[in-house]
Parts: sequence; C-alpha cells; structure tokens
Amino acid sequence: ILARRPAPVQINYLGMPATMGARYIDYIIADPRVIPPGDHPHYSERILYLPDSYLVTDDRRQIDAHTPARADLNLPEDGFVFCCFNNNYKITPELFTIWMRLLHQVSGSVLWLLEDNPVATRNLRTEAQLRGIAPERLVFAPRVPAGAHLARHRRADLFLDTLPYNAHTTASDALWTGLPVLTCAGETFAGRVAASLLDAVGLPELITHDLDRYAALALALARHPERLREIRTRLARNRGTCPLFATDRFRRHLESAYVTLWERLRRGEMPATFSVMRES
Repeated sequence: ILARRPAPVQINYLGMPATMGARYIDYIIADPRVIPPGDHPHYSERILYLPDSYLVTDDRRQIDAHTPARADLNLPEDGFVFCCFNNNYKITPELFTIWMRLLHQVSGSVLWLLEDNPVATRNLRTEAQLRGIAPERLVFAPRVPAGAHLARHRRADLFLDTLPYNAHTTASDALWTGLPVLTCAGETFAGRVAASLLDAVGLPELITHDLDRYAALALALARHPERLREIRTRLARNRGTCPLFATDRFRRHLESAYVTLWERLRRGEMPATFSVMRES
C-alpha cells in the first residue's frame, strides 16, 4: 500500500526501529540518542528529530492501587529482585550469562521474567542450571491486565535491559511505575531506545556503554541499596517534571513537526532532515 503513495508525505514511526530502506518512506521520527548524526548515511529516510525522546508515553495510564505481596508473586520476601519483562526472544546467551553471574554474586536474589511460552520457560531454566543456578531462582510472571502488570513492578528492585534489542514500551512501563532501568546502549536504533528514555527522565547514570560496565553497575546497585533508593527517589520526582512523561508537551512537539512537513510540501521542497525546536 505505501509503495503506491497513498499520502504525499510518508513517515516511519514506532513500528520499525530502523530504516525501512524504501524510497517511498520520506522520514523517520527519532531523537539524537537513537539516531546520532553520524548514522544518517545508514538511513534511506530523512530524519525528523524530536527534542526529547522520540517515544510517546501516556501520563494518564492507570496503575492498580493494589500491589500484590511478594509471596503472591512467587518472589522472595527479602531477596534482591532483578527483573526483565521484555519478550524472551530478546534474551541473548551472552546477556543471560551475565544475569546468571549476578545471581551467583548476590545471595538470595532472583531473576523475574515474563512468562512468554512454555518452551522458552523450560529452555531458560535449563540454561540457568547449566550455568550453576537453581532453576527456581528464575521466576516467571504470567500475563495479566495492564493495570495489574504495572502494579506488580513495585515488587522488583532493578529492571535489567536487553541488548542488542532494548526494552521500548517495557522500559517506559517500568519507569512509569518508579522502577529503575539499567541499560547498555547499543549500536543501532533498537539498541538505544532505553537510553533515550533514561535521558528524558533525568537518569543518564543508568546508561552504560559496554556489558562489563552494565554488569558492574547492576552488581553495585544490588549491593548498595541506599544508592538504589536515591535513584528511585529521583525517578519518582522526575516523573512529574522531566519530559518523558509530559504527554501534552510531546503532542505539541509532534504537531509542530507536522506543520513544518506541510509547509515544506506546499513550497514544493524535497524531504530533508530537520529538528523540532524544544519548548522553552
């Protein structure tokens, strides 16, 4: 359909965190973190830069008032809970090895994952055992309604991001509930999204740039709860003041981009990379 040009301007947004590689897609909506200037040659589209994170959020999302007890979630009452609610296919062997090493290093800790499908659950428990970790230290969360899913984030201590394909909406969910997200920024759009979100919520110290630093910071946060508490306190404060969850501000920036696109079209100009000015 898009190849037949149903619209005079066609834009890649949200569905594909990479170039479409198609001459009939004029723009991709991004931010400077997910597509740094040096990456322009790798995109067939022109870049429409938003000033904050490119990823829209909803500042009216409801979180269930009731938070289940850890025991009801099969989590230890006192142990450190690392979690990752990304789809299981994003978990690589290299990353999983790092996670298992963290469980070795943090006594009583568990890894809380999304229950994607029985095959993935069985395979991950088998791989944990091969790395010397008791399979019951992997806890799987079944799918539940959105409000309940958001509420149960409160029982986790630290969200561990995946690489090369980051958490996108799942990272936004975690941050909305007050759960810190630790990421390792990758080399592609899909691998830099969590970094974009952390920039926009004022927590750049949770962005690492190689897996050794990622592992070291995860361990440090697990062993120094006061440091993690300070980050959680700032996240709770920043949620209401930083750009990430300022949905109406995002709407104004996006509408400004649409106006610019329309004006360029009316003047007969070819697509060109441009940046939306940040509101003062």
